[in-house]
Amino acid sequence: MSETKSQLPREVADAYVDELVALDPVTGTYLGVKESSSRLPDTSPAGQEALAELARRTLARLDEAERRPGADSDIERRCARLLRERLTAELAVHEADEGLRAVGNMGTAAHHVREVFTVTPADTEEDWAAIAERLRAVPAALGGYRESLALGLERKLYAGPRPTAVFIEQLGEWADTDGSGRGWFEDFAAAGPDALRAELDEAARAATTAVAELRDWVREVYAPAVEGAPDTVGRERYARWSRYYNGTDLDLDEAYAYGWSEFHRLLGEMRKEAEKILPGAGTPWVALAHLDEHGRHIEGVDEVRDWLQGLMDQAIDALDGTHFELAERVRKVESRIAPPGSAAAPYYTAPSEDFSRPGRTWLPTMGLTRFPVYDLVSTWYHEGVPGHHLQLAQWAHVAENLSRYQASVGMVSANAEGWALYAERLMDELGFLTDAEVRLGYLDAQMMRAARVIVDIGMHLELEIPADSPFHPGERWTPELAEEFFGAHSSRPADFVSSELTRYLTIPGQAIGYKLGERAWLLGREKARERHGDAFDLKAWHMAALSQGSLGLDDLVDELARL
Repeated sequence: MSETKSQLPREVADAYVDELVALDPVTGTYLGVKESSSRLPDTSPAGQEALAELARRTLARLDEAERRPGADSDIERRCARLLRERLTAELAVHEADEGLRAVGNMGTAAHHVREVFTVTPADTEEDWAAIAERLRAVPAALGGYRESLALGLERKLYAGPRPTAVFIEQLGEWADTDGSGRGWFEDFAAAGPDALRAELDEAARAATTAVAELRDWVREVYAPAVEGAPDTVGRERYARWSRYYNGTDLDLDEAYAYGWSEFHRLLGEMRKEAEKILPGAGTPWVALAHLDEHGRHIEGVDEVRDWLQGLMDQAIDALDGTHFELAERVRKVESRIAPPGSAAAPYYTAPSEDFSRPGRTWLPTMGLTRFPVYDLVSTWYHEGVPGHHLQLAQWAHVAENLSRYQASVGMVSANAEGWALYAERLMDELGFLTDAEVRLGYLDAQMMRAARVIVDIGMHLELEIPADSPFHPGERWTPELAEEFFGAHSSRPADFVSSELTRYLTIPGQAIGYKLGERAWLLGREKARERHGDAFDLKAWHMAALSQGSLGLDDLVDELARL
């Protein structure tokens, strides 16, 4: 879209998306832009600055657009609020040079380079020719990322030693997935057509070599340089990241206290459900350990993928027409198994803008072949239906009434994660979690999100553990105490807990958005209910709420209350 002086905020936002896709073909691929399939972004400091300059130009255009007649309509106002808040938060992160020390077990430029291949179209020989070109671009993309990290070292901007060590392990797995010397990119390219076999194999080998070279550099140069640096980020950096992921300037001490209040409430509920499963168990986690051995399970990787698909299909059939009104293309969602070398947590990828690629849930198996049901049901209500899929697919469905920006790249993490946690609670409210096993699993998942608020804020800000805590009262949080606390109050295995703590050190402020986002959704619903009284229609409210696009948490509560 060309720049004109007559643009309204939505037009400014959509012009931004067009320019963003030109700079960042990874984003283009997630949106379903065919021309992006053969390219990768410039991940160097120059590439990062180009993105920042685009944000600055767009904010200047937005200033002008907001003065135009019609800019104060609800649809333009929401878009303008989101665009200004997001670009301002992104610039604050960039101008603090956070992109020069982005190292960890998820969310880095290296992760984006690998993961984009899992959503790149791969149906035709033409698609695979584009993939071959994209594979040839991997060395330059990883080289640009290494250039950014090297500049960070020069400026004494260090990532933490623990995220760095885990990142080295991940790169090692990507470079050699099974100990045979064959890397992830080579395994991926093996599915391509015979006509392009030599081209794909050569490009994949070059990509694997680039991964191995990055691993060696991080291990031999970067890791020794950051040895002794703190794994935590401190209050100033944490506040900046918290704004980025939550879309508002949080009162972090209040949020920490809220996490503890939810911890105590959930612990009481968990004890009641645990007593139904294993009377006299002592703690809910003893009952959950009992379920690990004796509860219902799904045997086999293919079987669990199919079972999760069935769970989502059943939820769609039960909810459509009763609590939601779903378009036919929103009803389609696929269950997938995550590629090796992923972080431990399940995740979701949204559909392309034209729905040619459907929304997909991804289960990391972590080498397991036996999966407890209690740990899956509410998690797939979160990742799939009525969680991430219904929200993000609905945004794509109504994008023409919003803007491309609101429906996709403008997503505020806490808005989406808050909706997904609200979706878990909604399924409990609607009576889908009456079975004691499944309900205890749901409460365990809720407890994990409360614990995230406690440990993520607590360890990064080195806060004191309250006197009424059952765990080390009066001491100051450290990552070691955080991992111990998390493990003691979760059913998750040790490798999952370890991966989670590394995640919180890698992307500070993101994990708190689940529980704080859920609180915002519940508060917005309650205010809307109070406004309408007996006339409040939950189904109509759900669809209006899911059709307004993304917003930061304060703006979200305000807009939800208006519906």
